[in-house]
Amino acid sequence: MYSVSVRDHFMSAHSLSGEVFGPAQRLHGATYIVDAEFRRPALDADGIVVDIGRAADALRAVLAELNYRNLDEAPALKGRNTTTECLARVVFDGIVAAIRRGDLGPSAREVESVRVTLHESHIAWATFDAPVGGQYAATETRKHEK
Repeated sequence: MYSVSVRDHFMSAHSLSGEVFGPAQRLHGATYIVDAEFRRPALDADGIVVDIGRAADALRAVLAELNYRNLDEAPALKGRNTTTECLARVVFDGIVAAIRRGDLGPSAREVESVRVTLHESHIAWATFDAPVGGQYAATETRKHEK
């Protein structure tokens, strides 16, 4: 399996519901470093997995929706605990949508899976990893938009 990864970051504020989160129940800021990895079994006719520039642009566009925002006030995230794990899924769904729209070019439709990792700090991170065309693609986010 071949893979290509791109990296970006975003800054946001949020609070988490539930005793398990202790002081993180209060509003606090977070800066995430985000890696998006695109995987496919064979290279395209140009010898690439995806165009790295287009992949970086797609990731930047997805993160722009989260950057400098209080996630507690974001309509698309209403009622959700915006944990690092949850946000990894939100970014995954945005990347898959970009692939399906053709934002990464026509050969990117051959990408079989995407892995999104949000680095919360130098010692903690969370990942969502799934097939692009599988049962996971964009279903979780839609469940919470009701």
